[in-house]
Amino acid sequence: MNIEQARFNMIEQQIRPWDVLDQGVLSLLAVVKREDFVPAQWQALAFVDTEVPLPEGQCMLAPKVEARLLQELRMQRHERVLEVGAGSGYMAALLGYKARQVISLECSPVLARLAESNLRGAAANVQVRCADGATGLPAEAPFDAIVLSGSVAMVPPALLQQLSMGGRLVAIVGDEPVMRARLFTRVDESAWSQVDLFDTVAQRLSGFEEGERFVF
Repeated sequence: MNIEQARFNMIEQQIRPWDVLDQGVLSLLAVVKREDFVPAQWQALAFVDTEVPLPEGQCMLAPKVEARLLQELRMQRHERVLEVGAGSGYMAALLGYKARQVISLECSPVLARLAESNLRGAAANVQVRCADGATGLPAEAPFDAIVLSGSVAMVPPALLQQLSMGGRLVAIVGDEPVMRARLFTRVDESAWSQVDLFDTVAQRLSGFEEGERFVF
């Protein structure tokens, strides 16, 4: 496989057509080597428009979803970011190039070690912690941005409370077959605006409440 051609095709044929037009994001995807964060047995899927399997039954988000979420956050270099669901560490690496500090929480010890290993030498301002991300890090809040790298039935109010004023949280919310990427923005001490960004489907993050389901 021609790695650079595959990377170019991923950016130009998958990501750009999905309304990812921020040149800073597109350039970053060429710099952070996605293949370095994909398990060896799945290298052929590194640039494919699909979720890539990880240990513990988890997955990396599809490339176009990662890129679109990153674009919608509109990160600034001085900002602090909390990620929930480190996975392989790829999204944390992307965030590390955009922000001043990134803390990535991963409840699986196996994945936390994998992400930490993959990030070694890639992003000095990224820290991986093995912890339940559903409650966030209230002792270290507020954060300018929070990223949920997976889907949830609903975003816990405790996470929204950890946003700074004007802070943003992106998450994929809902149940299959209908999930939507959603952007929350804190507008004052007790209010958050929200905008639905796009429809997609993603694997569930561990540790979050499922909420009530309708039974017919």
